Amino acid sequence: MSVLVDLQGLHLSIIIVPANKNDSTHYIPTLKNFNIKRPVGRPVNRPSKVTTDAMYDTAKIRKYNRRRGIESNIPVNKRNRKKMKRRRSIKVNKEEYKKKRLVERFFSWIESCKKVFPIYEIKEKSYLGVVMVAAIIRLNELLG
Repeated sequence: MSVLVDLQGLHLSIIIVPANKNDSTHYIPTLKNFNIKRPVGRPVNRPSKVTTDAMYDTAKIRKYNRRRGIESNIPVNKRNRKKMKRRRSIKVNKEEYKKKRLVERFFSWIESCKKVFPIYEIKEKSYLGVVMVAAIIRLNELLG
């Protein structure tokens, strides 16, 4: 499961993906799935800032964020780099990086729901439906 959450921990985009795939390969589809409709004007279809783990430190993701005008707060993954390249250093805002825990809290809340477990749901669409129902219940608890 790949999730995009806001600063309150509310889900903005959820994509169900196989567990045997690397999470960084599902970064761009998750952002493309993000769409907030507004009563007037065009919908919001990209976040202004993204904070992720070091596993998302790839040239493709950084280039995508740069082209779309998304501010990246991604630490350098030293395992991906055999030797450090001589160029501008990549800055990470430590205070913003601490807010990454909101995604972990979302995952722990989803896992605390007894029915939301991949073993019970065989098909991808039915599992997404169960995850969405759990996310709506969480949204109702937080807002209501």
